[in-house]
Amino acid sequence: MPSSDATSVVGDRVRFWSALAEDQRRTATVEVPLSALPVRASAEDLAAAVDALLENVIAHTPEGTAFSVRLSAVDSGARLEVADGGPGIPTDAELRGRSDRGSSGLGLDIARRCAESSGGTMTIARGPSGGALVTLLLNSP
Repeated sequence: MPSSDATSVVGDRVRFWSALAEDQRRTATVEVPLSALPVRASAEDLAAAVDALLENVIAHTPEGTAFSVRLSAVDSGARLEVADGGPGIPTDAELRGRSDRGSSGLGLDIARRCAESSGGTMTIARGPSGGALVTLLLNSP
């Protein structure tokens, strides 16, 4: 069963995307634990999921739009929340190929499959800033 340290993977991917976010004048709020947070997902799969979610923020919100990434421990493992202040995600966007923004929806599918392969779930909701809030629940190994 694959596993990885979500703290390390999420932190690494946020650092990767931070240069582009800074170039686009995006304020990023990042909260990750100080200690390791093991999850039942390979580092590669989790990195692909985080990349897909952050790429969606960059691609589907105007430059200057703030976003947040929050990773926290929960009883079953970890909760990863990516939220933005953009226009939000259409309610049917979880279904691959159903985005109304010219996207294939593949990024959300990658994130959903990562969560589900760990025994967890992905949910999409309206975030605190009115934009999208995508939550991945990832089970521990």
